[in-house]
Amino acid sequence: MKTILNVIWLVLCGFWMCLGYLLACALLCVTIIGIPFGVAAFRIGFYALWPFGYRAVDRRDAGAPSCVGNVLWLVLAGWWLALGHVLTGIALCVTIIGIPLGLANFKLIPLSLMPLGKEIVPSDEPFAAR
Repeated sequence: MKTILNVIWLVLCGFWMCLGYLLACALLCVTIIGIPFGVAAFRIGFYALWPFGYRAVDRRDAGAPSCVGNVLWLVLAGWWLALGHVLTGIALCVTIIGIPLGLANFKLIPLSLMPLGKEIVPSDEPFAAR
C-alpha cells in the first residue's frame, strides 16, 4: 500500500517538493556556514520525494546548536518550504483520492520548519522512536 501511495505522491507533488528542497540545498551550500542547512535540506528533500514508509524522529544527541540552527533555518528557507507544503496540501485535499496525500503534506510542515535535530528512519524499523 505504501508503494502505491508513494507513486501517486511522486506524480502529484513529491517531485516538485523535492526540487524545492534541492534548490534550497544548492542555495544554502554556497557558503561554508550554510552547509549543515544544505545537508538538512537534502535529507528532507528525499524524504519529501518518497515519504510513506518513513518517519522523522528526534535525535537524542541534538542539543542547543540544533535549536539555534532551526531558528536560522526558519528565517532562511523553512517558511518558504512550509508554504509549499501548505499550498500543495490544500490542492491535494480538493479530491477524495488526494485527501490522504494532503494530510501527509500537512504532516511535513513541522519538519520543513525545524529540520535540525531530526532523523529520518523507516517506520517499520523496531524501536525507531527511541
